[in-house]
Amino acid sequence: MIKNKEKLKERFLRDPLPRRLGALSATLARISSSARNSNNPEVVTDLLDEAKYLIEWTAAEAEIETAAELVKMQRLITLWLSAWHENNKSHSQRVLLSVQAKNWSDQAIDFSGLL
Repeated sequence: MIKNKEKLKERFLRDPLPRRLGALSATLARISSSARNSNNPEVVTDLLDEAKYLIEWTAAEAEIETAAELVKMQRLITLWLSAWHENNKSHSQRVLLSVQAKNWSDQAIDFSGLL
């Protein structure tokens, strides 16, 4: 669960869209790393939850094609969130989330145009 969600939202929405997409990319990269390396499933759960909200706060202002991709990403993140308590016990599931989150991170940074 995100601590100080409203504060995070307020601060996040001050940034221009490209920077928000960059922040989303960074959160997704942390999911990738944590899914593979963390022994604490709550770390991944918190990051998945954060990514879900970052997408919610960003998609409405994005180009229609980008918004559609972000919504697909958000749906998959929600599925991972609901199953992570069990899936984190499986090495192959941890690796699968890690790879998926890395792909999402790359996609988000591409959307941002920051690179």
